[in-house]
Amino acid sequence: MTVSNPSAEADVRTDATPIVLEAVARLEQAARSGEACSPVRDLLGETDLALAYAVQHELAQRRSRAGARVVGRKIGLTSPAVQAQLGVDQPDFGVLFDDMDVSSHEQVPTSALLQPRAEAEVAFVLGADLDGDDLDIDTVRAAVTHAVAAIEIVDSRIAGWDIRITDTIADNGSSGMFVLGERRLSLDEFDPVDVQMQMYADDELVSEGNGEACLGDPLEALLWLARTAQQVGDPLRAGQVVLSGALGPMRPVTPGSVVRAELSALGTVTARFAPSPA
Repeated sequence: MTVSNPSAEADVRTDATPIVLEAVARLEQAARSGEACSPVRDLLGETDLALAYAVQHELAQRRSRAGARVVGRKIGLTSPAVQAQLGVDQPDFGVLFDDMDVSSHEQVPTSALLQPRAEAEVAFVLGADLDGDDLDIDTVRAAVTHAVAAIEIVDSRIAGWDIRITDTIADNGSSGMFVLGERRLSLDEFDPVDVQMQMYADDELVSEGNGEACLGDPLEALLWLARTAQQVGDPLRAGQVVLSGALGPMRPVTPGSVVRAELSALGTVTARFAPSPA
């Protein structure tokens, strides 16, 4: 699949209008209280992507001012299977913060999540900025230092995952946490489109797919993000991590579960979820 240039709909409005602030307040309250909220599409509509990204931008700015550090981006809704699950037909993106990386944790802090689901994907680590005006597949490929297997723990502040695309964009791409594998491979050592994925929950196969499920090729997803980030004035930077999108359907996870994903050449990555508090 060839990814076209992002449309003007992806432009981010940076003005915090009353509608934006109302949506921000609803999502912040859900995150703070641990009680999921009603969809924000009643405020934003179902098609105004720019307004939804303005909510995401305001939430990210507040999180940064509170001390969180941006470490990358995530691409969502790249798998046709996941798009079908959520009733959308295009990707989106969210911001990754340092406190979302739980790779070094013995257990994923389940209590910090509302409605977690897991999906397996290829993560890219960048060694160069992607801020040029002529971004193409060769440029983004050259910018990747290495790739690793990843489990993204997606989450939604929207009750019952009752979301449309404006809901998930506003809610930082329905982001939660992520776990990165230990095996690092350069793009000279493997081709992301050839990755075969199997994901297990407590040793039961719950999801499978391959690199083609991610916009036809995870590198095409990276190209889409690089162009979109450049367009909105916040390009991808060296050192950042990019979660390129699900290789198969996401699956709900429960406290105490162990989720393991096997991504052929990239090896295995495991997320152990803490049990519920007594």
